[in-house]
Amino acid sequence: EDETSLFKAKLKEFKQICKEKGIKLTHQRMQIFHEITISEEHPSAEEIHKRLKPRLPMISLDTVYRTLSILEQYGIIARVQVLDDRGRFDANLTPHHHLVCTKCKCIQDFYWPVFNDMELPPETGQWGKINSTHVEIRGICENCMKNKYDS
Repeated sequence: EDETSLFKAKLKEFKQICKEKGIKLTHQRMQIFHEITISEEHPSAEEIHKRLKPRLPMISLDTVYRTLSILEQYGIIARVQVLDDRGRFDANLTPHHHLVCTKCKCIQDFYWPVFNDMELPPETGQWGKINSTHVEIRGICENCMKNKYDS
């Protein structure tokens, strides 16, 4: 599935959810949704705002935050919390995991079907209700290593 057809499928789902929930589908919301859907970088609200500002000079950071909150609330995107206090956002809702660089803080998706299919240890059932599982691997990315960062 190429990027365009993936975006079109996500856009159709987004429009349907907005219709069902009575959420007004504005141009700004569509652009925010588009920006996060096409990004593989797990952008923060601030990064999305910065990218949209040249195209939408009137867009406020508050609008970006509120839209991301709505998208997250209805399960259209997921929040990824890593290394700092800023929420980063991910439109990829298929089971996947993250590689996180401790230097530049970039996040890269990776897939691990064997992990996804593993049964959780019995003691996790005593903890409460598990909603999701994922792996976050931290280290130094190839780009940072090439730039002579050391651990």
